Amino acid sequence: MKTTLNILVLSLLVISVIPGVFAASVGTGVGVDIGTEDFEPRVWLCGSRIVYDDSTEPGRLFPAGGYCSDSSYNDQSTCEANEGTWTESELLERINNYAFEGEQIVWEVLVMDKNGFEKIKDVYATIGSSQGAGNDIEVNCQFDEVAREVSEECNARILEEELTGDDLSEVAAYYTCALTVETADSMYGEYWVTVEAEDLDGLLGTMDENEYWFFNPVIALSIDGDLTFEDVRPGTSSYSSTLLVGNDADEGSGVMLDMFISGTDFYDSSSSGAKCPSTNQLGLSNFRYFVTNGAYSSLVDPRNDAEGYVPIEYGIGFNNPTPFYESNEILQAQKVGPYYTANLLAPGAEMAITFRLNLPEPCNGDFDTGSIYFWGEAI
Repeated sequence: MKTTLNILVLSLLVISVIPGVFAASVGTGVGVDIGTEDFEPRVWLCGSRIVYDDSTEPGRLFPAGGYCSDSSYNDQSTCEANEGTWTESELLERINNYAFEGEQIVWEVLVMDKNGFEKIKDVYATIGSSQGAGNDIEVNCQFDEVAREVSEECNARILEEELTGDDLSEVAAYYTCALTVETADSMYGEYWVTVEAEDLDGLLGTMDENEYWFFNPVIALSIDGDLTFEDVRPGTSSYSSTLLVGNDADEGSGVMLDMFISGTDFYDSSSSGAKCPSTNQLGLSNFRYFVTNGAYSSLVDPRNDAEGYVPIEYGIGFNNPTPFYESNEILQAQKVGPYYTANLLAPGAEMAITFRLNLPEPCNGDFDTGSIYFWGEAI
């Protein structure tokens, strides 16, 4: 009996210790609240920005629309069908901020959204009256590829974080944006132009490099004075009063005009028995002119005569009958590249032109039918 009692006591002791072991293991939970930044899209210009000419009128440097590596072909489809390389005509001569219908501005951009590439809803070029996001959408940009490597030309950075060389294919992509200038009915005047990106939350980001353009400015020439020769004695030279020929383009447009002159022969509109010297026609070759523009005059023009007067070439339309370049400039002086800079007029600027008529002998009649034309081409 004594032995049994000891065993019972031992059992009681073991039972009393077990509850103490369970009481040392306790736990509770803490709620977690994580807020992810709604990242505003970022847009970077990636080193490629080109302005292209339209396809209607050629310029001094390149033909209209483009040119083929094989000069035998002058349209894109034929060029490429014959394994030639077609190159769009760039407006390398455009040095001021104006553009006309059909001309095009093209940017390559990198767009990033750290919330994920799939959050980028749209990328587009906009125009408006103020800088920044929210202007009128003019053209959607074309997706090129995801950004497996960030080019140095993008200079992409977020504060101190430089992204050059990084693989951002999960959050960024390259786009090409091509804005073509529309007609003056929908695009006329001065605009801020940039590229914007929008995400699915409606957040907007813009390219830092905003541009300021005057679209479809009105270009015009002003002529102050009359070209009249009265009582000219046959066999003598007569001089006109000096005319002012000016660039009357829209104020603020910055349109630079390359100036040209052409003319026709002259005739007597009445039945007067005109003859000058052998038929009823006064030839254009009897007219010459003297011009000054700033520091330059026709005294330094290689086409001049001993008195500094320059002949007038035939033409009834710009580049008609032959291209005007290198033949019909009003003043050929101070050539830089393909242009005679002394022949250019800024808005409001004027050239002073005096005409001389060497009237043949014999000559009879009043020659009042015919024209001398002035032309200005925006460069």
